[in-house]
Amino acid sequence: MRFRPSYIKLYETGELSKRISTLNEILKSCVLCPRRCRVDRVKGARGVCNAAKLPFIASVMPHFGEEPPLVGHGGSGAIFMAGCNLKCVFCQNSDISHGCDGEEISSDELSAIMVNLQRKGCHNINFVTPTHQIAQIVESLPKAIENGLDVPLVYNCGGYEEANIIKLLEGIFDIYMPDIKYSDPTIALNLSLAPDYVKCVQSSVKEMHRQIGDLVIDKNGIAQKGLIVRHLVLPEGLAGTREVMRFIAKEISADTYVNIMDQYRPCFKAFMDERITREITRQEYEDALAIAREEGLKNIEGA
Repeated sequence: MRFRPSYIKLYETGELSKRISTLNEILKSCVLCPRRCRVDRVKGARGVCNAAKLPFIASVMPHFGEEPPLVGHGGSGAIFMAGCNLKCVFCQNSDISHGCDGEEISSDELSAIMVNLQRKGCHNINFVTPTHQIAQIVESLPKAIENGLDVPLVYNCGGYEEANIIKLLEGIFDIYMPDIKYSDPTIALNLSLAPDYVKCVQSSVKEMHRQIGDLVIDKNGIAQKGLIVRHLVLPEGLAGTREVMRFIAKEISADTYVNIMDQYRPCFKAFMDERITREITRQEYEDALAIAREEGLKNIEGA
């Protein structure tokens, strides 16, 4: 039997319309993320994320560089949202997140983009950095559903989330894919200007897992529902890998699908902090994989 995304039921019962109204109301004094800028985005004001009322996108494509359960044979339908609520000094997409290269489009256009990616054979619709534009994304869903959208939605975020907003998304996203970047608030402040990052990411990932549980993969190896966690290894142990892996294993699930990533390279303003002006070593990456195993995680990409 073909997997049926949970957002279709919310649409059919009228609950999705209620969520859209709630999220649009929040835009009038925006607290969609922990920055809590409280600007009126409906009237065009922009907070830290630099996005206003309309969907603000940077690029769209079938993406074959994501995790294997998302990519399959048809790719992951990636929609890169412009702007960001994090201010990572080493950002590898700074033109999109900090420079805000992108285009404002209508809700109907975003709906059409989703349906078109599905028609191209993508296994899911993967919203990259959706946090600050979640109201716009959800508002675009009804028309997409009416035009045949029926693949899972992926919430691919940096982890700097408001747990109360994540609760509003229950039943909309079948796959959550947050980063857990740090375990030390001081490092989060220094590298991403987010001293409350650790508290926020831990509470929001707990809520994500409560909603959807561990990753479920079909007989063809394609993700249908569940949690994927990403962790980027940083030089000098700055990501706090052991504490992150311990949190996942003990407070989320030892069966969590965890992608430990080795692609750090100095970008953007990384030169401002001498600790992150180099790529990681092979040994640092191998140590991170070993730590994940030692902490009891069973589903580690790269191990």
